[in-house]
Amino acid sequence: MSEPGAAPRRAGEQRARVPPPAARPEPLPAPAFDAHTHLDMLPGPVEAVLDAARAAGIVRVVTIGCDVDSSRWAAARAAEHAGVYAAVAIHPNETARAEAGAGRDSALAEIASLAAQPQVRAVGETGLDYYRDHAPPALQREWFSAHIEIAKAAGKALMIHDRDAHDDVLDILAQQGAPEHVVFHCFSGDAEMAKRCADAGYVMSFAGNVTFPNAGPLREAAAIAPAELILVETDAPYLTPVPNRGKMNAPAQVAHTLRAVAEVKGLDVAGLCATIMATGERVFGPWRRASGGRPPWPARQGEISARRDEAGARLGGAGQ
Repeated sequence: MSEPGAAPRRAGEQRARVPPPAARPEPLPAPAFDAHTHLDMLPGPVEAVLDAARAAGIVRVVTIGCDVDSSRWAAARAAEHAGVYAAVAIHPNETARAEAGAGRDSALAEIASLAAQPQVRAVGETGLDYYRDHAPPALQREWFSAHIEIAKAAGKALMIHDRDAHDDVLDILAQQGAPEHVVFHCFSGDAEMAKRCADAGYVMSFAGNVTFPNAGPLREAAAIAPAELILVETDAPYLTPVPNRGKMNAPAQVAHTLRAVAEVKGLDVAGLCATIMATGERVFGPWRRASGGRPPWPARQGEISARRDEAGARLGGAGQ
């Protein structure tokens, strides 16, 4: 039996081999957050994943919907946990399935309804994916345009999935008019793309692949991106950063990505944490506080250690 609040298996989803758990990262010297994760795809109770993240200094997460069911799930979990925000959308690779299923109008109406909820802080992930062929590009563009309008109507950030589609994504944003806040999740462009995004005021969220040995162009992009337009993310369970590549990703692991970006940019880690938290509040709105007014950041180093040990125990020694 699934735990209460567990995500239903998505249509067509296959049971994959579960990779081994990643070692616990060293706690960050200041609070930070994971700008894009898929809590519904991670093993174990949500609270255990969040406890492990807090033990590493990751005090907030944005959990992402990719279809109607996972978007509902994300919104529900964000309503339950002060440290969780939700983003809701139909992923570009899911658009053909959604069109053939409940239909475009029904799916988009549900996304618009969810986007209006206060704990939902972004519309995404939406965009274009020309790497895979799950949906025709023209259909993806139509759904992307509809999501842009939903984000503008709701006053929420737009979280973009852009794979091998940089020019079309930028052209659609320019022609249609972008929402006030735009985030390129798992930014995959080079330095020139980073400059184009910076010129437009778009935020670039770097994932664990920025730490990969062959990611030189991505690190060049991170080096020139303005610090105030940078976020970091896991995209968990995917793209686990070095030194844990090949292991199970989880929000705690974004600590490695943040340190890697700080090194590339020659910045103090604590300073980049503060900048990222400020950018997150600007993009996603004021951070909610836990019940009783207590922020979900362990203020004392002893409490950090206690949270880390407790989280490891709850995950069966996984050390996430």
